[in-house]
Amino acid sequence: MKSYRKELWFKTEKRYQLVHITPQVEEAVKESGIKEGLCLVNAMHITASVFINDNEPGLHQDYLEWLEKLAPYSKEGYRHNVGEDNGDAHLKRQIMGREVVVAVTDGKLDLGPWEEIFYGEFDGRRRKRVLIKIIGE
Repeated sequence: MKSYRKELWFKTEKRYQLVHITPQVEEAVKESGIKEGLCLVNAMHITASVFINDNEPGLHQDYLEWLEKLAPYSKEGYRHNVGEDNGDAHLKRQIMGREVVVAVTDGKLDLGPWEEIFYGEFDGRRRKRVLIKIIGE
């Protein structure tokens, strides 16, 4: 069995931002040379997320508004905010998830109709990374 590892780095312009990363993940699968296996994509920071959904701007705005209702930004509203103001970002990440695993079939991501991979940033404007780990034959 082979394995391949690649990091993607992001520094978003906004505190909250959703970034379409399917093309970068597809490129990593191609680079790996793996034809059959699994591709793990995970956020390596506790205030960021990786998830799969539709690449539709209205849905993305709905996500951001919904998350803000569930865990609104506040400098004083979270016990975690000792020296930081990102308690909401930890909760948003927990809701959206840490990682996705996608099958690799015939050298390509085996995504369903409309499925795309996204990086969700909830405490942005600083450098963070996403790990891509592909295993298989």
